[in-house]
Amino acid sequence: LLQWEHYLSCDGTPDPTVPQEINTFMSLWREARDEDVQLVMEKEEVVLKLIEKLEFLLLEASPDEITEKQRDQYQEFILQLQDLLHQKYNEATLNLLKVTSMYEDSETGNMHTVIKDKNTTFCIWGNLKKKARFKSHVFQEAGHGFELPKSLALSSVAVRVLHTSYDHLSPLWVQCQGLPSQEGPGSEQPAEHPKDTGPEPGEEEETDRETPSVPAAEETRSEGRKVEEGALLQEEPGGRGEAPKAVDLQQLVPVGGVYHIDALQLPPQAQDVGDWSMVELLDVGLEVYPYCPGEAEDGTQAAVQITLRLPDNVIYFKVPVVARWDPADQQWRTDGISNITYEGEEKSITFRMGAFYTVALLQDAHLNLPYQAWELHPTGVDEGLFTLTAVFATIQIQIKDNRCMLTSVAVEGEEVLSHITGKWMSPFALRAALKRAGVNIFPAQYSPKYVP
Repeated sequence: LLQWEHYLSCDGTPDPTVPQEINTFMSLWREARDEDVQLVMEKEEVVLKLIEKLEFLLLEASPDEITEKQRDQYQEFILQLQDLLHQKYNEATLNLLKVTSMYEDSETGNMHTVIKDKNTTFCIWGNLKKKARFKSHVFQEAGHGFELPKSLALSSVAVRVLHTSYDHLSPLWVQCQGLPSQEGPGSEQPAEHPKDTGPEPGEEEETDRETPSVPAAEETRSEGRKVEEGALLQEEPGGRGEAPKAVDLQQLVPVGGVYHIDALQLPPQAQDVGDWSMVELLDVGLEVYPYCPGEAEDGTQAAVQITLRLPDNVIYFKVPVVARWDPADQQWRTDGISNITYEGEEKSITFRMGAFYTVALLQDAHLNLPYQAWELHPTGVDEGLFTLTAVFATIQIQIKDNRCMLTSVAVEGEEVLSHITGKWMSPFALRAALKRAGVNIFPAQYSPKYVP
């Protein structure tokens, strides 16, 4: 059915179930050069739709519709598409940083710009003048901001806040919750075969010399996201009195996407010499700025302060947990982040980090469980209204034949999430849309461990 729908759409995009088509698509895009952020955002829309189709097949197709080999292949395509998309954002970032004069602020002399669409918000600031009094900045169009330690304010550094509405870091069983072979730690499923994920951080990559090096560790994440290893909440060395630092992804899930917060090296800038504009070209790709936090003037550790504006199309029922991605162990962690201040009314959160991290805001996956009440009311032939009263929300879903429509989500008597209500969709799409919006009313196999 999916292949037939793709054939009828005739939109020029590859069929993700045909290896030759998807490999050709990725190969051609990998070779493309000099793309800007807007072009990457346009291609991102295609990539996300391809990933969605593959996730649908993994979750909804019966065993007699796809083989185990195809299942492994589809997961591999998802990971490759995710990594390629992030690589392209790094390449576009470097291209933008080579022409900082186009975005120079007449007041501070530094550069900054915000580029956004429905999937991604791209914010970047370049420290061209290196003056200590300009150590903080707020991206007005996005609401995100930062304050740098004095040492960084005097350095040739750029700061990027790349917020994606999707999570391409967590293991696949978290991203497509319901994947049967990665459902939880009690699973007896064997680990999937290793694959070549490229160079480890610090290693040289000879075959693709232009692969961006920032953040280098994120580019080697594919295998770790396939399986759940290291994702569970565990007591770590250091005494029983310490709180666990590694996140249990069965209990806490990222909501509202991922924030890639990076300190980057400013590449050589163009210099006007007479009628010529000259720039030194370095063949190293995008480079991370080697920031090592020292001590502030008051003797405390010099930390980076970050303020994030929370997305409007997501609900946080409680104060979210701020976690950072650990690329070495392929897990979310809560250490390294302090002084968290949450402003629910203003929809913002401020915190300090000892280094530059990729972070996410996590919410209890089961806070709307158990159900308080539910009712299925017939409204016609093969048609009904399902009303579910959860702990914090009341949800109404219209059901007709094999389609469903979210008609209402009410929190404390107020209607919310208008961007996904009133649209007929498949049960798969509805489930994904509600989870993305922070309304998880779908128990998993492991949920009895967390819900009375």
